[in-house]
Amino acid sequence: MSLWLRRAFVLGAGLAVALTSAANAGEYNLTVDPVIVDTGTFKRTGIGYNGATPGPVLRFTEGEDVTINVVNNLDETTSIHWHGLILPFDQDGVPGISYPGIPPGETFTYRFPIVQNGTYWFHSHSGFQEPDGAYGSIVIEPKKREPFQYDKEYVVQLTDAHPHRGNRIMRNLKMMPDYYNRQQRTLFDFLKDAREKGVDTALADRAAWGDMRMMPTDIEDLQGFTPLINGKSTEQNWTGLFKPGERVRLRFINSSAMAYFDVRIPGLKMTVVQADGNNVLPVPVDEFRIAVAETYDVLVQPKEDQAYAIFAESMGRTASVRATLATSEGMVADAPELRKPSLLTMADMGMAHEGMDHGSMSMGGMSHTMPDGRAMQGMNHGAMNQGQTNHGTGQMSDTHKMPDGSSMKGMSHAGTDHSGGGGMPTMKHDGTAMAQEGHTMPDGSIMKGTSHGGMNHGAQGMMAEADSFYAPGSGLTPSAANGGKFLSYDDLRAQKPLYEYREATREVELRLTGNMERYIWSINGIKFADADPIRLKYGERVRFKFVNETMMTHPMHLHGMWSILDTGKGKWNPIKHVVSVAPGTTVFMETEVDAPGQWAFHCHLSYHADSGMFRKVVVEGGPKDKSAATTTNMKTGG
Repeated sequence: MSLWLRRAFVLGAGLAVALTSAANAGEYNLTVDPVIVDTGTFKRTGIGYNGATPGPVLRFTEGEDVTINVVNNLDETTSIHWHGLILPFDQDGVPGISYPGIPPGETFTYRFPIVQNGTYWFHSHSGFQEPDGAYGSIVIEPKKREPFQYDKEYVVQLTDAHPHRGNRIMRNLKMMPDYYNRQQRTLFDFLKDAREKGVDTALADRAAWGDMRMMPTDIEDLQGFTPLINGKSTEQNWTGLFKPGERVRLRFINSSAMAYFDVRIPGLKMTVVQADGNNVLPVPVDEFRIAVAETYDVLVQPKEDQAYAIFAESMGRTASVRATLATSEGMVADAPELRKPSLLTMADMGMAHEGMDHGSMSMGGMSHTMPDGRAMQGMNHGAMNQGQTNHGTGQMSDTHKMPDGSSMKGMSHAGTDHSGGGGMPTMKHDGTAMAQEGHTMPDGSIMKGTSHGGMNHGAQGMMAEADSFYAPGSGLTPSAANGGKFLSYDDLRAQKPLYEYREATREVELRLTGNMERYIWSINGIKFADADPIRLKYGERVRFKFVNETMMTHPMHLHGMWSILDTGKGKWNPIKHVVSVAPGTTVFMETEVDAPGQWAFHCHLSYHADSGMFRKVVVEGGPKDKSAATTTNMKTGG
């Protein structure tokens, strides 16, 4: 080859590379603006993106290198966190951890590669700007063909718009934790309970709740909100159009500050195909519960020329919103009535098993923490003796010790190996029952064996268990309105493993704690301001153990790394970015520590995070150009 030809070849190759890079690079512009939140029932000032709330749908492509210019038009510092995206820590958008934030009148440019696909969202991580309206959605198209087909798609973004702005709500909760509880128990409720249960039982029940300074209606901290879908209330009726027979993909995102929603489309079966942006084996359901900050993608195929209601009611049954799937504009689907509110039970207070770790059972001396920070007498688990189970050896005595000292006949598991290869993957995650337990295969999957479904290691005795991610006897255990299938975490199975299956190198326990009287939420009894960072080593696999000692459900979110939810499926465990932990339960997740830097780890209920249920995670080691530069004396957004 002549020198001229060689030069022409090199020049052509360089041009091809430049053109490819340009094709895979996108630039986007966002402004952060004061806006008016209009729900049809109230109007208030708020914060939005590009002049609106919710903000725009940002559409990226897997493999793209994005540049996002963010202009702050507020009179206060702001930020944008790209929820669920895997990116360098200094682009994650958390003031005090990732960077200082974006001062008023200034522009910050985010640059990061898109290394995934699916449904995600973005929001402010500064103060209460997110509940004030600063949120939007992200759709990332895959490089390769998806394992399911559809004809059209819609983002369905939920939120709980409140007439009070976030700062005012926080002040009120600090002043009176039940300030927004509009379902206070009354004398008429007591009389009803007395008729149904007897006077003595009703009095004892009231006394127990009074001693704990709680109410069985304490499901939602915040009530009085108007749920919205894509920024519209039921009266404003967001509508998505379809042609009969089309397969429609609905990308559900819960961008609420505090509200969980139970979602259904009466007359249509939904097939769940993604959870938190990651493909799962399809699960046909009639209804699902979406935690704050989670996303679920579902497929529906309406075949009739009619309007269908997309109906979401809050977990506490205090509010609902209806949107419409229709064949033409102007059609309105009927909105179902709100179901009867659920009530918390003693199981939700941790009375059944106290958030026990059935992997080690080393609970001697532990007591139940009350909402006011006191320890409840008589709940010492060294004395309580939950059947003396050791799931490392499988040895169990044939009785359970009850709180009153009586014994309940149990069953012997002597000689049975519950270790599951050291990770105990077959354990039900409320720590109470094991279903279809068997042998752990080399890939981490379970070969079915003896069924232990319905075996309850809790103090409340043998009872049927509808969902292993809720305490047995919980008032929060969901059921479908039509009596059909309600989605459980147990149903989620990764469509393709993201990581090679291996045992965790160590376990980190995170007790979810709180003092409701003072409205302080914490981890391991320590609020964020007083806590040391959680330090992880690059390259390790860490098993996180969440023990919920509160009566609230907490959606726990680790930034920057995937959360592998332990559902007993080994390498097929679902990959998530939010793990919901119900009251009185213990839940495990594992994380491949593959992201150097500093990251946030917190409850995604806005007012819980701000009041202390928050940690900084420092990943030590890893590529030098990506390692964390420790920051100090920065104020962290909630």
